[in-house]
Amino acid sequence: MTDTPILIIGAGPSGLLLALRLARHGVAFRIIDKNAGPGLASRAMVVQARSLEFYDQLGLADKIISQGIIVETIHLRRGRREAAVLNLATFGQGLGPYPFALSYPQDDHEKFLVTELKAAGVSVEWNTALQDLRQDETHVTATLVKDGKSQTAQFQYACGCDGAHSKTRELIKVDFLGGTYSHIFYVADVKLVSQPDAQAQVNMGDDGFALQFPIRSTGMNRLIGVAPDAAEKIEHPTFADLQHMPERLLNIEVQEVNWFSTYHVHHRVAAHFNVGRVFLLGDAGHVHSPVGGQGLNTGLGDAVNLSWKLSQVLQNRAAPALLQSYEPERIAFARKLVATTDRAFSLIVSGGIQARLMRNLVVPYLIPLLLKFGGFRHYVFRTISQISINYRKSPLSRGIAGAIQAGDRLPFVSSLDNFKSLRKLDWQVHVYGEAAPELSALCKRLSLALVTFAFTHEAMAVGFAKDALYLIRPDGHVAFASQIQNSNALQEYLSVRQIVLR
Repeated sequence: MTDTPILIIGAGPSGLLLALRLARHGVAFRIIDKNAGPGLASRAMVVQARSLEFYDQLGLADKIISQGIIVETIHLRRGRREAAVLNLATFGQGLGPYPFALSYPQDDHEKFLVTELKAAGVSVEWNTALQDLRQDETHVTATLVKDGKSQTAQFQYACGCDGAHSKTRELIKVDFLGGTYSHIFYVADVKLVSQPDAQAQVNMGDDGFALQFPIRSTGMNRLIGVAPDAAEKIEHPTFADLQHMPERLLNIEVQEVNWFSTYHVHHRVAAHFNVGRVFLLGDAGHVHSPVGGQGLNTGLGDAVNLSWKLSQVLQNRAAPALLQSYEPERIAFARKLVATTDRAFSLIVSGGIQARLMRNLVVPYLIPLLLKFGGFRHYVFRTISQISINYRKSPLSRGIAGAIQAGDRLPFVSSLDNFKSLRKLDWQVHVYGEAAPELSALCKRLSLALVTFAFTHEAMAVGFAKDALYLIRPDGHVAFASQIQNSNALQEYLSVRQIVLR
């Protein structure tokens, strides 16, 4: 007999969002963390559009946006001068409700999620560490240590959200494949003598790499970059040891340092994201360079993907086999992401001819030129924002209708506000046109929400087919698509996967 269905190990962004989504689904859990409270020091700065869409499902996107800063422009610098200005405000227009990236520090992010979790009636068990984890066919037994005292508890499932040095991953004996870059990164929160005109700046020339983002909560700026060779030779470098580099590269003058840290960057992916009744999420499953602001957002995507599947299984609305789709859906993207950011990071820091051409010609000159074309802007936004992530090869995906394949993120139609219904956090059918009486009757009998929208020019432009049937998963991805409203095929899809709707 288990005490609580789920144990969440780690209260970083991935663990906290997993907890919040489970709470909304009405599933009981415990969430523990070995630290005394939310993180005070953070590296992740960017919340991407897809993450904001997930927060919108919880009705929290506007709150988060109000606490962050919408990054509308990035100024590219080469040497000591400005080479180009990227107008991000135009990148994602028409592609989603949040056509931008948000500057929102991870420490603020974690505090926000802890507060929302408390509002949902759940508190994180701080100063509580995982010591041991064993599992069999029916449950997971965890040994936890708090204030020097051990306790043992049983759970149906355990979720390791405990970071790159995951104790969970160690206990289930999963390899963390990859390596560590030799370069040292630095991160600092600083007050500047005068605020730069640029919202965000980046310089990736031969003489260094540096980023600058504003922080709303403190009025300070976050600086991120690669430490110079001289600083790398110092055992415990201070900001003063490398201050000259970001000041020169970004044309700024630092007045005060609020926080500073250095760290090595890893590029690793766990060999498995799921072993029996234990799952790995976030940095416990994948770590990579900060290029593109993808890491935190990928962990949030893990949490969303797993939360609805655990909820369906624990509430007897789906067979346990549903959980087997978590690893293939998420590990494929993690592997691709690590490979991509690894190549990008190597181009930033290496000294080869190709890398120098990329830093000194392609990034400051060619890319701004290409971004004048709407198609290229949309491609860049889709990639970086993570709205292009799809699960077309998933065992849960079947069919195609119009230009939309099962596994795709539901396309956004602004004039129809078709994302609003996703706040149900449940299965639903979308029809862009008219629903046939047979389909309406089936959905009513199955207690499956049926949402109809007018078939407009905008709906057609994003790929919907008139009067087609689209079954939408609780995470906003298309599960089943049919060019015709084939009620029998829909019923068969649900039956084969033992999905019960109520």
